[in-house]
Amino acid sequence: MFEDFWGNRALADSLEQMLESGRIPQTILLAGPEGVGKATLARRFAARLLGGAESIEKDDLSLVGNLDIVAGREKWPADKRNEDPLLFASHPDFVSFAPDGPLRQISIPQMRLLKERAQFRPLKGQRRVFLIDQIDRAGEQAANSLLKTLEEPPPYLILFLTAANPYDLLPTIRSRSIWMHLAPLGDAEMRHFVASRKLDDVERRIALAQGSPGLAVSLDLEAYDRRRAAMLTLLEVASGAAPFAAWVKYAESPASRQEKLELLLRALYSLIDDVLLLQQGATGIRNTDLRDQLAALAGRVSFPWLRKAVAKVDELAELVRRNIQKNIALDALVLELRPG
Repeated sequence: MFEDFWGNRALADSLEQMLESGRIPQTILLAGPEGVGKATLARRFAARLLGGAESIEKDDLSLVGNLDIVAGREKWPADKRNEDPLLFASHPDFVSFAPDGPLRQISIPQMRLLKERAQFRPLKGQRRVFLIDQIDRAGEQAANSLLKTLEEPPPYLILFLTAANPYDLLPTIRSRSIWMHLAPLGDAEMRHFVASRKLDDVERRIALAQGSPGLAVSLDLEAYDRRRAAMLTLLEVASGAAPFAAWVKYAESPASRQEKLELLLRALYSLIDDVLLLQQGATGIRNTDLRDQLAALAGRVSFPWLRKAVAKVDELAELVRRNIQKNIALDALVLELRPG
């Protein structure tokens, strides 16, 4: 078994068998929800194949130092990021490419650099392993830049791709990859995991993480509660349960300017999901401490209203990577959903 890897044992066993047999596909696509362990599993695989686990783990994007590097690059001008594409390579034969910039995208210069680096033979062993984390954050041009490497990979190169939804990828990328899907962990596995990490607010973390151990660890509950309060106000105003002035008060506050739209939408999705569950009589909601407010919303709005709300939020989620004006987009969402 891969050391310190939680859940998806059948999939981990399959990768173990590949290592033991030596029959390893050259492109492996690991799909599944955020935080379920896709990149972690790729690093564990590489460590077993290449050795040097300690060096490879230095490229874990959840480490504070790496988070600081990625956050710092958000302030760089685009031309500087293009001249110095983001990669992590603490091990000479293991290279990670991660989303970069304020919109957190896999860029064309990164994929061009991958193509160049792919031509270098292994420095220590017989193989090299590249990881493209969140390849579904690559635009069409960046994805097309990757295709040449996928079509004719050097015999020593193994390429791992991770994606939340493989159907967001170009069909040509999917067709050249062996898919492996990582499922969320069950409640029992999550309890063991959270206990092993000695995390606080166990029940809330398990409920909000939805089976993703990475999210359970990284979740900043204070920041989440702040974003959730804003999105609850949005829903109450959009449903007509509160005056529009309540939303304006948030939208014009200094705190609102600091929040990323993508993170706000995640909180909004969780609230809408809970409202729908309560409307259908289900009990397993994520935001249990807001049950009364969410139940009131569930009694006020119709299923068609919820369906329209989800469709509109989906549209915003698609536009997140196009640098849209956050407050204008959210104001429009409230007005489109608010009863006439």
